[in-house]
Amino acid sequence: MSDHQIRTRFAPSPTGILHVGNARTALYEWLFARHTGGKFILRIEDTDLARRSEEAMANILEALRWLGLTWDEGPERDGPYGPYVQSQRLHLYRQYAEALVAAGAAYHCFCSPQRLAEMRQAQEARKQPPGYDRTCRCLTPQQVQAHRAQDVVPVVRFAIPEGGTTEFPDLVRGTICFENRTLDDFVMLKSDGYPTYHLANVVDDHLMRISHVIRAEEWISSTPKHILLYAALGWQPPQFAHLPLILGRDRAKLSKRHGATAVTTYRDQGYLPDALVNFLALLGWATSDDRELFTIEELIGRFTIEGVGKAPAVFDPDKLDWMNGWYIRQSPLARIVDLGLPFLQQAQLVGASPSPEEMEYISRVVALEQERLKTLGELPELVDFFFQEPQMDPQAARKWLAQDYVPAALGQLAARLESLPDWTAPELEQALRSLAEELGLKASALIHPTRVALSGRTTGPGLFEMMAVLGRARTLARLRRALA
Repeated sequence: MSDHQIRTRFAPSPTGILHVGNARTALYEWLFARHTGGKFILRIEDTDLARRSEEAMANILEALRWLGLTWDEGPERDGPYGPYVQSQRLHLYRQYAEALVAAGAAYHCFCSPQRLAEMRQAQEARKQPPGYDRTCRCLTPQQVQAHRAQDVVPVVRFAIPEGGTTEFPDLVRGTICFENRTLDDFVMLKSDGYPTYHLANVVDDHLMRISHVIRAEEWISSTPKHILLYAALGWQPPQFAHLPLILGRDRAKLSKRHGATAVTTYRDQGYLPDALVNFLALLGWATSDDRELFTIEELIGRFTIEGVGKAPAVFDPDKLDWMNGWYIRQSPLARIVDLGLPFLQQAQLVGASPSPEEMEYISRVVALEQERLKTLGELPELVDFFFQEPQMDPQAARKWLAQDYVPAALGQLAARLESLPDWTAPELEQALRSLAEELGLKASALIHPTRVALSGRTTGPGLFEMMAVLGRARTLARLRRALA
């Protein structure tokens, strides 16, 4: 551990895609490092051979980049303490495991999977807490040699002290204390030579000079094992901060049944990275003034571990939608057009390579809806009628197009608009309102049928702005089609 520089690390296992709980952990570590002028390290903990996935690895890196959580050291960005992938560091874990065995702080365990299963069954039958019964902890050197002569490859277990307590200060929760008798002689090194989480985590955090370990509260029960490992190796442990749980609105632990939990799913649904970062920052952290909207620079400037609470945080999708809508409204139009274009292309409203003229039209369309969007994923449904013939809402057609006065009124409107010198929203509004007055109608009695004829629906952007963007040819064609 460094005596001076703050060094945090995010250490995901590439066994699944990055979900919002892990993303929040990464965000807090990144913010803390940036706030203190420290370093943020990305380490890949890929020692679970059966579940390791290259696709998951790619997703984790992609999601972190999308969120803007750039790392100072790690994959693709080498540093002085690499490699930053655990499967490339196996010799280190074996070295320290055997050193602990030699020092009497760990031992070889030759118990077969069958024996361990029978032991657990017996413990369950006696209603005892599960845990290794330490049979191999007392083996003589001769018994160890006998097992080795039978080609039994042992695991290495850590020898937990049999009495006393282990305590550690937590930056979020204060001092936490465990009785050693409640801790298991855990496996540090498996028979295949791969470490378990406990050994690899401690060795890497020490060798990579990690000063602060910020992680989910589910790791609290592992921390006394790590503290004992640090002590056995003669190393000073880092400082620990265990983050509160994230719950769904039903107060159950956040899971897929509450909706999307994968970071890239939120991206694909049309959320902005700055909105999701702002939202995740508030899941367990707050400022004294209860402010909710922050730029990333403001988050870096204000983030402290002292602002992290102990109470579980509730993931509220409605709040995320509100926040995302705010970010969409605050963004430059060009950014929303750029981010929204793939959604229009996916809906086949726009071609793969729009011309400059088409991009100008797309920009004008998006400008009309930018204020109403909660997510970019809503864009195709809101604007499809600008790009293709509108799907007529039958109820809207019955209500507004079937009335006796409408055919004549729309016919006269089409004739008047055809000769309009300037095709602008103010000129269009003046033409429609003056015609309504001449026909003895309220303006709304002509506005509503016109909107339905042009868009097939009763709601949308301002009618005259919509007509201005649709253009003269589309507008007249749709009015006459409605008459037919």
